[in-house]
Formats: sequence, C-alpha cells, structure tokens
Amino acid sequence: MGAGQSKAESDEHFSEEVVNNLSDNLASPDTPPERQSSLDAHIRSRIQVELARLREEEEHVREEIERALEKENLDRERDMAGDETDSGVGQVKSTTALLGDVDELRKQVERFHSKKDDDDFVAARLKSEAVVQCYKNNPSTTLDCWKQVDEFKASVAHLEERYVESLR
Repeated sequence: MGAGQSKAESDEHFSEEVVNNLSDNLASPDTPPERQSSLDAHIRSRIQVELARLREEEEHVREEIERALEKENLDRERDMAGDETDSGVGQVKSTTALLGDVDELRKQVERFHSKKDDDDFVAARLKSEAVVQCYKNNPSTTLDCWKQVDEFKASVAHLEERYVESLR
C-alpha cells in the first residue's frame, strides 16, 4: 500500500512539470519565423482548396435550381396551354410562337421607320414645322396661319390614306 501512494505522488509531480513546461511553450510567442510562414502557407492552401470546393458546390446547386425552374416553367406552360385550348376560352402560345410574333412586330416597326423617311412623311414634318413657325411669328393673330394649317391637315390626310391602303 505504501508503495502505491509514493508512485502516485511521483506521477502527479511529473505530470505537473510536463503540463507547466507545455503551457510555458504555448504561452511563449517565440515561434520561429520559418515555421510560422510554413504554417501560414499551409493554412492559406487549405482555405483556397475549401473555397474552390464551395464554389464548385455552389455552381452545381445553381445549375440544379435553374434546371428545376426551367422544367417547372415548361410544365406550367404545357398545363396552361392544355387548359386554355380544352376550355375554348383562349389560347396560350408557346415560346416559339411568341418569338415569331415578336419577330413579326419587329419587321412592322422596321417598315414603319423606313416609311418615315418617305417623301410624304418629310413633307408632313416640314408643314408641321411651318405651322409652328407661323404661330411663333404671329402670337396675337394666329388666325393668319390658316393656310399652313390647311396644308398640314392635307398632308396628314394623305399619309392616313396611304397607311390604310398599306393595311389592305
């Protein structure tokens, strides 16, 4: 029994010394610079690897979400098209049909802009400017501009006739 107690005391004393020594080593900021730079480089590389992994995972999740949303939109579009055509209320157009409509509208706008440079449009614009100039020159006697107004009205009427004919 006596031998057991003395052995426990020496182990306890030895452990205290080791603990004190280790705590002194940890408390001292005397880490060699080459060791510190090596540790820093290792930590930076681990962080870069982890960042790369997280970015890849984020991209993968984003792609999955986009695919799921695209599928959901297509399913919803099919369901709406099926519901609308079955009930006879109206018709929901597919994306390709809508793109065709947009293209047709774009062509009409281009035709309009090309006609805008037409001589009749230029003449109507000039007559409009003549009316404005006449009103500016005669602020108190605007009735003196009746001739310019009549010419402007005639040019606009001519443009309207041409437009209606182009729709036929």
